[in-house]
Amino acid sequence: MYEGTTMKLFSFLKPGFAAAILFLPLSGLAVGVAPQLPDPGNTGVTKEQQEQLGQQAVAEVYKQMPVLADSSAEAKYVQQLGKKLVAVIPQQFSWPFQFHVIAQKEINAFALPGGPIFVNIGTITAATSEAQLAGVMAHEISHVYMQHSIKQMKKQQTQQGIFGILGAILGQGGGVASTLGQLGLNIGQGLLSLKYSRSDEAQADSVGAIIMYKAGYDPVAMAQFFQTLVEQGGSSGPNFMSDHPDPGNRVASVQKEIQNWPPATFQNNNTEFLKVQKQAAGVRAYTGQEIAQGAQSGAWARQNQQSGSIPANVQGAVNAGAGNLANVSFSQVKPSSTYTQTQNSLLTISYPNNWQISAADNGQGLTIAPPAGMSQGAVAYGAVINALSDAGSSSLDAAAKNLVAALQQSNPGLRASGSLAGIKVNGIEGRSIEMLGNSPIQQNGKPAQERDWLIALARPSGGLLYIVFIAPESTFGQLRSTFQRMLESTRLR
Repeated sequence: MYEGTTMKLFSFLKPGFAAAILFLPLSGLAVGVAPQLPDPGNTGVTKEQQEQLGQQAVAEVYKQMPVLADSSAEAKYVQQLGKKLVAVIPQQFSWPFQFHVIAQKEINAFALPGGPIFVNIGTITAATSEAQLAGVMAHEISHVYMQHSIKQMKKQQTQQGIFGILGAILGQGGGVASTLGQLGLNIGQGLLSLKYSRSDEAQADSVGAIIMYKAGYDPVAMAQFFQTLVEQGGSSGPNFMSDHPDPGNRVASVQKEIQNWPPATFQNNNTEFLKVQKQAAGVRAYTGQEIAQGAQSGAWARQNQQSGSIPANVQGAVNAGAGNLANVSFSQVKPSSTYTQTQNSLLTISYPNNWQISAADNGQGLTIAPPAGMSQGAVAYGAVINALSDAGSSSLDAAAKNLVAALQQSNPGLRASGSLAGIKVNGIEGRSIEMLGNSPIQQNGKPAQERDWLIALARPSGGLLYIVFIAPESTFGQLRSTFQRMLESTRLR
């Protein structure tokens, strides 16, 4: 009865004030002992296996997403905050946690088996206090602590199946990219996140609340941040909620859990938070669509290499995909003189029948390349095709300039070798430009020079369709006639 009266009172108060009232030693309310973290249990998968699994997945993140260098102010701040939260975990249950920041606009964060945690820059800019950011991180720490990823695998696989997947990922057969999907990892659309159940989410809230309380942060701030995402919907909520399903009544559930905990004075370290948040607002961040497109062309692996973002312990795994392209000869990628045709919702196009097509995660874009000319999402020879529904301008010239600028921002070292010129492709108005950058092909330990021919076409339905023809500078001339024939065969739909 007392609990109901208390919760009824909270419904008339602002969330922040309710959270403060919650920790006053109200008359007649018994004050319990400080909460303790639960025993996470035994999954049957060793810590070493989980850590190795996590490191394999980390390598995929650095191939698929733009990650800030750990030396950046934003990453240092997140690491410092993460260290403060992790310090309250008993050593026997802890993991080698690591914290990194992804340059993505949308609000999200995700944890990988064994301790790696990634926080989007959009989460830093969206939080209203350090306590809210700490809440998101405590929630992700809890997923690792409770080993939710491995437990989800056990629900979906037999014991033999679990170790079969682990064996493949840990080098006993198969590749990482081909098996990540079986773990529920979603690489498409700039996301690499485990799919949790609602019960996992509720438990991560509960354990996260304990971590926050012990670290000196108001646990209600975590629930309020997630509740805000649910209420906002639109552009803020779905990205996070797609892999963190709302267990419902988060604020009420957290308030109920903590109501008998001893009173505490919570930290309000917002000075440093606001400083870093202001810096984060100035960081070049990308949308999920931009990240998916960059991953397809291998842009993020190159950018992360050049910015020094990739930790030394995963450098080799990230390099592995590009290493397969080191000794590609022209005879291995030489196009056939026989062409075949494909079509999707964007276009119809013909291409050499000894080249292959792979579809982008958005179901529209295409990569057309010789099998030997691409590896782990990096394209060294071929064509990448996609569309922008919102090109940032109604003017074709301005939209094409925006596209070029975005490509240059996401590909350090990419430079124009000419200027935008008018072009028509089967009656459709467009713009064309050639650029020089770094190829995923390595020569003497360094990237070979690459030539990229970009064509941006005005779509009848609005926006742009773009085609980027790609080859090392040394062989681009030999492929130009093939690229020209493919372009001439293009019909927009």
